[in-house]
Amino acid sequence: MNSDLLFREFVALWVVIDPIGTIPVFIAVTAGMEAAARNRIALKSTLVATGILVFFIVAGQRLLEAMEIHLEAFQIAGGIVLFIFAMTMIFGESKPELETGEITGDVQHQAIYPLAVPSLASPGAMLAVVMLTDNHRYSVVDQVITTGLVIFVMSICLVLLLLAGPILRVIGNAGASVISRVMGLILASVAVDNILHAVVSFFRLDIL
Repeated sequence: MNSDLLFREFVALWVVIDPIGTIPVFIAVTAGMEAAARNRIALKSTLVATGILVFFIVAGQRLLEAMEIHLEAFQIAGGIVLFIFAMTMIFGESKPELETGEITGDVQHQAIYPLAVPSLASPGAMLAVVMLTDNHRYSVVDQVITTGLVIFVMSICLVLLLLAGPILRVIGNAGASVISRVMGLILASVAVDNILHAVVSFFRLDIL
């Protein structure tokens, strides 16, 4: 895998996982908790989200093939979903505003929902990891590298969640909202690129 593709995949994963947009959600979930308890919640949520994404890397395409669904169809559908998801990030409620409204009940449960799912392992992230590890386009080595990138991004997420308090004091909720909308614009570009590549691959065109 060349450095340009590696960087593109890192950016795509960073955008769909959106670690910074998760910080206000994490702070709202863990408000009033001691530092040790906050750290446990951060670790649990990132481990669960990582497990979900790795599962989709390993089994996602096999499930599609078992249902006789062309990966190009999944790529196009995934690109459309990613694009719609990006539009909600840009024009709708930002990620911090939307997901902090879902916080109720037991805090340990909230490490799973809304922190692990849908904040970190979002539907967009699940679709993205399947498309980035297409068995027909990428070798086993490339897929292992992508899995490593997922783990790397999630490790950054863990560090950011552990530093959530100081970060939010610096950027504020407004700053987190702005960053989330910028990430949405980048995600929309990634989604359109995925759709174009799927169309080219399906019709075996030689234009990209």
